[in-house]
Amino acid sequence: METKRVLFTATVVKQHIMTFHVPYLQMFRQMGWETAVAAANDYDDPRELNIPYCDTYYEIPFARNPLNPVNFRAYRELKKIIDREQYQIIHCHTPVGAMITRLAARDARKKGTKVIYTAHGFHFFKGSSLVSWLAYYPVEWVLAHDTDVLLTMNREDYALAQRKMHAKKVEYVPGVGIDTHRFSENRKDAGEKRRELGFRQEDFLILTVAEMTKNKNHSTVLKALALLKDEPEFARMHYLICGMGAQKENLRREAADLQIASHVHFLGYRKDVPQIYGCSDLFVFMSYREGLPVALMEAMSSGLPTVCSPARGNTDLIENGKEGIIVSQSPRMLADAILELYRDPEKRQRFGQAAVQKVQPFDAENVRKEMRRIYFG
Repeated sequence: METKRVLFTATVVKQHIMTFHVPYLQMFRQMGWETAVAAANDYDDPRELNIPYCDTYYEIPFARNPLNPVNFRAYRELKKIIDREQYQIIHCHTPVGAMITRLAARDARKKGTKVIYTAHGFHFFKGSSLVSWLAYYPVEWVLAHDTDVLLTMNREDYALAQRKMHAKKVEYVPGVGIDTHRFSENRKDAGEKRRELGFRQEDFLILTVAEMTKNKNHSTVLKALALLKDEPEFARMHYLICGMGAQKENLRREAADLQIASHVHFLGYRKDVPQIYGCSDLFVFMSYREGLPVALMEAMSSGLPTVCSPARGNTDLIENGKEGIIVSQSPRMLADAILELYRDPEKRQRFGQAAVQKVQPFDAENVRKEMRRIYFG
């Protein structure tokens, strides 16, 4: 019997394939499929790359800037692989990775390859700039014709894709799925984790888990904290940032300029993130753009109350006044929300309990059932 093959593509390995897709590589491998990944190696030390359940890895030089000439080489290399390997399924992710993959798979698709594209959050959306619409919408519209299944992760993107995109099929899935049980038991050792991180029991720990990019908007959180400097409660407030990214030094300088550097802690890439959720008091997530944010779902599973921006994806998960507080990207409004929740432990507890219930349908097992239907249905 001929071995079936599946290819996963994305712009990078560490920050995308390893974060979102290992469970699906495992699922295909357990079903006897041959698995492959095509993406750029974004590890600081390239030798660290080790993708579980991946039979073959192709290092493809995708660049996040679609106009970077290296993407022409990425297209040529990927097309050779796709034409040679004759995959039954290709599942592509990230704007540039998916654009190049769908172009490279045009011939294979005519021969029966099923091409699936997951939009982790369109760059064009209600309230985004005209430049975003002009730069990204035409590309997505054209390439939807080369897509068998277009998957969306939030309700706004799903409605837009149904109206405007002409993929063979448009589906909604509740995110990439998270193991809600992994995060639900972490408050038991909260005191120990606080001591390990150097904080006292009475400190108020505000957490963001996100790559340090302009889109994730850590800067608004820093400005909000600076507005609270004269409040007596500020002495106990500490802002923890888990993640890496190009904006780290800019944010470090901004914290120093705002004279709050001793209250801002850059924890970097962590393997103990579930425990850090468990010892925190408040999750803050002020992104400009989201698909369906994994970090927010993890925080909810951990029973954390949230203050977040009204980005679509966030609003799929948080109802204002029920699981958290939704505020605009205004430092003053964010500062007021942080102070309100600091002063009201009962409200924090109520929001956290509601969040745990709200996130249950987004559990990984529910999402995997949906994905099995989409892959094999």
